[in-house]
Parts: sequence; C-alpha cells; structure tokens
Amino acid sequence: MIRKNPYKEEKYKHYRVAEPAPLLEWLLANLKESKSKVKATLQNQGIKVNSKCVTQFDYQLKAGDKVSVSKSKKNDQFHSRYVKIVYEDRFLVVVEKNVGILSMAAGHTSPNVKKVLDDYFHKTRQKCTAHVVHRLDRDTSGLMIYAKDMQTEQLLERDWHNIVYDRRYVAVVSGEMEDDEGTIANWLKDNKSYVTYSSPVDNGGRYAVTHFRVLDRTVSHSLVEYRLETGRKNQIRVHSADMGHPVCGDIKYGNGDDPLHRLCLHAYVLCFYHPVTHQRMEFETPVPTNFRHLFK
Repeated sequence: MIRKNPYKEEKYKHYRVAEPAPLLEWLLANLKESKSKVKATLQNQGIKVNSKCVTQFDYQLKAGDKVSVSKSKKNDQFHSRYVKIVYEDRFLVVVEKNVGILSMAAGHTSPNVKKVLDDYFHKTRQKCTAHVVHRLDRDTSGLMIYAKDMQTEQLLERDWHNIVYDRRYVAVVSGEMEDDEGTIANWLKDNKSYVTYSSPVDNGGRYAVTHFRVLDRTVSHSLVEYRLETGRKNQIRVHSADMGHPVCGDIKYGNGDDPLHRLCLHAYVLCFYHPVTHQRMEFETPVPTNFRHLFK
C-alpha cells in the first residue's frame, strides 16, 4: 500500500539560505509574519530543512540549505486529543495535557503522555524519548515539561525548586471563598490507603505551602488561582479541602459538588529557567472556558 506523503509540495513555500544563521533568527528575517506566528509554525512542526521536519529554534542553517515553510495551519506531524505541544527544542518539550490521561505509564494500558510523546519522536525520526520530570494527576489538565534526554532530566530534577520560579494553577472550588487571598501551610502525609491528610504540627510528613488568590466568585463557587511554593502530592486538593472549599469534581477530597463532571483543576502558568541555555521560559494557557462559564 502506498502511503500518501503528508508533506505535499504545494502546501509548502520554499526558500534557499544565503548565509549561515540560527533557524528562528533566519525565519524572522525572511518571512513576512509576526514573531508569534513564526514561533507557532516552528513549534507546530511546520518548518522543514532539506525535507526534514525541524522544531529547534537554534538549529544552525548553512548556506545552500532549503527551508520549507508550511502554508497549512494544520499540524501535519502531531495529532492527539489528549496532548498539545506548546514548545519544543532539542532538550525538552512543554505540553498542555488534557483531562483523562496519565503523565506516565502506571502498569496498565491507559493512555499516558510519555507514550504519546515517544510515538511522536519516533514518527519525526528524533532519536530521543520523553523523560518524566514532574506529574499531573490523570484528571488535572495543564502545562508540563518533559526532558528529551537523561542529562536534561537530571538537571531539572536536581535543581527543580530553583529552576521553576512560577507555577500556578486555577481551580473552581465549592462555595463562596471568604478571603480574597492568603496562604495555607501545614504538613502533608499519606496514610496506608494513600490518602493525603494534613496536620498543623509536624507529623513526619512534608511541609507544604500554597498561596491563593480569588479571581471570581458566586454564592455557589469561587474561581481561585493557586501558586505553589512547594510541590507536594495532592497539595492543592488537600489545602482546598482544609479551607472548607474543596476543588469541584474531586472524588477523593471533595464534597460531591461536580458542576463540570471533571476535576476542576488546571495548571495554567509555568515559568522556568531553561536547564541548558538558562533562558527564562514563560508559558501561560487560558483559564478553561467551561471554568469561566460558571461565573457569567
């Protein structure tokens, strides 16, 4: 069976490189497009160099290279109902994860982000695999980083607290929050049933600090931004429940309030220093539309 080549020639505009330059720099100088559009085309696998898909912004072009720029707005290489690639370079990839998918395999055949990325790397002939650096629960959506090699993974894990300088979530919680902002801090520990519980005094668990700010409220629900100072298991969910306003749709720590038939927790801001280039990397996704609809 002959497989159709997804890169039909008429879908691409072709250019010749006159003198050496990093790919993104060359694209910005030669395409009549905005910086954000050029970066989006690059991140969404819309650029080929000498017929091979390239997403590295710092890929070094040589004189005589053929650069092909996709005219299509559709992503030819990456399709997943669960995962969207937000940024990619040769060391790491930032994705937005949907609800209903695990961060990594857990001994069964449920879909997981690592496998989706590994399949994509294989399809695009990248000699790498996705290395898990941090996790989101299956039913939490939002931004995540995966390393593309062991060295980058170790750099991120070894110095995670200093590398990641802003990590924020947004949640719909049950009831009308009394305070506009504040901080909750206590010790979190798992019991034998893997349920995390909190204690105001050291219970042998791990100290956890969460800052919160109310973005919107009704008598029934509040839209709350959480900024993590520590990243403990189930931290936001337990701290929300501690305040008497559990995250909606939380079957483990909630009160049965489930207006959207999902866990209403989304990792929407992720800012870090690139572990290799040390550049500031800042990503933000919109607050999920269905969260917003509850406050119209």
